[in-house]
Amino acid sequence: MVSENRITRHVRISGYVQGVFYRVWARQKANELALSGWVRNRLDGTVEAVISGSLEDVNSFIEACRTGPQFARVDGVEAEIYDGHMENGFRMRSTR
Repeated sequence: MVSENRITRHVRISGYVQGVFYRVWARQKANELALSGWVRNRLDGTVEAVISGSLEDVNSFIEACRTGPQFARVDGVEAEIYDGHMENGFRMRSTR
């Protein structure tokens, strides 16, 4: 049974976010918040994630993305509604 307050967002993070363990950090943060989804580097230098969970936890993840891991420099975070297929768990995907 799916909870009514479960939401899914597609997030794009820009700045100095590759080569600073952003994906590893995002996976750890998602696991802490019990979120489902995935994260990957994009060829354009951004990091992309799809996250699903409670409204509060998804919003906490998005807010944390504005800072990211220690050596990241985040210039922007964009989040929009995502209605694609979701699997359980959280994983890192290959660059695309």
